[in-house]
Amino acid sequence: MPGNSQRKGAIRKSGKGPTVGSGGQVRRGLEGRGPTPKAKDRPYHQAHKKAKKAAKATGAKPRRRTGGDAEWVAGRNSVVEALREGVPVTGLYVAEGADRDARLREAFKLAAESGVSLMEVGKGELDRMTGGAVHQGLAARIPAYEYAHPADLLDRAAEVGEKPLIVALDQITDPRNLGAVVRSAAAFGAHGVVIPERRAAGMTASAWKSSAGAAARIPVAQAGNLVRALKDYQEAGCMVVGLAADGDVDLTTFDLADGPLVLVVGAEGGGLSRLVSETCDQLLSIPMANQVESLNAGVAAGVALYAVASIRG
Repeated sequence: MPGNSQRKGAIRKSGKGPTVGSGGQVRRGLEGRGPTPKAKDRPYHQAHKKAKKAAKATGAKPRRRTGGDAEWVAGRNSVVEALREGVPVTGLYVAEGADRDARLREAFKLAAESGVSLMEVGKGELDRMTGGAVHQGLAARIPAYEYAHPADLLDRAAEVGEKPLIVALDQITDPRNLGAVVRSAAAFGAHGVVIPERRAAGMTASAWKSSAGAAARIPVAQAGNLVRALKDYQEAGCMVVGLAADGDVDLTTFDLADGPLVLVVGAEGGGLSRLVSETCDQLLSIPMANQVESLNAGVAAGVALYAVASIRG
């Protein structure tokens, strides 16, 4: 009878509520799902497994990136410092109506000289992009850092016909210390710096600034397992030495600096982790006076690298 919604076929009920006819459900089922990935790009396909095995056999090394697509530097002083130190800024963002003071004008000038694009956005949009940071109407966007593979550093030394000199960091969580070590490594002829992938400082904007531009001249590699990376260096003929307050060898009497060398630096106070310390071929101590117990990683690396560079000539 008219209006009888109980008659067969009037309304089809489902767990997601009543829908009349096929609605969008059939249409969604007919929609394409994009191109089928190539066999070698499907993790469980035999072709992918063969390609992975071949890459391993030939020593192919993947490049790695930090998590996330980009990082933000917020605040007028921070942005100006980043531009001055050569941090690879990809975009400068200014809030509409922001006061054009001396710092903002300098940021505009530095961006123009570096070819960095300048965009004006609403304050609310800038708040959203920077995650609510105190940006003072100015923020800079930098790309995620592209890390080298630890073996790339050996290749870099071989390309210039030099014996490898590599700095490895253990338990360094302050990006400013990382940047300082990168700066010292570049200054004293090291071929790169290795950091752990987890529980360690990464190449953030703060590390870039502390490196004073050196991060653009020397590679930083990321190791999934630092102990394994150190053992790989040993197998490649490098002597692995760690800095430790109770080291067996005084830095001033160290006589292996002119060979292939990996210098391992730990955190101030905590020093090297047990496994890293046990992996080192030797432990070096820096002689100090006036009851000073330790130096921060940046200073310790600089002192040790200077001593090594002096021996190498």
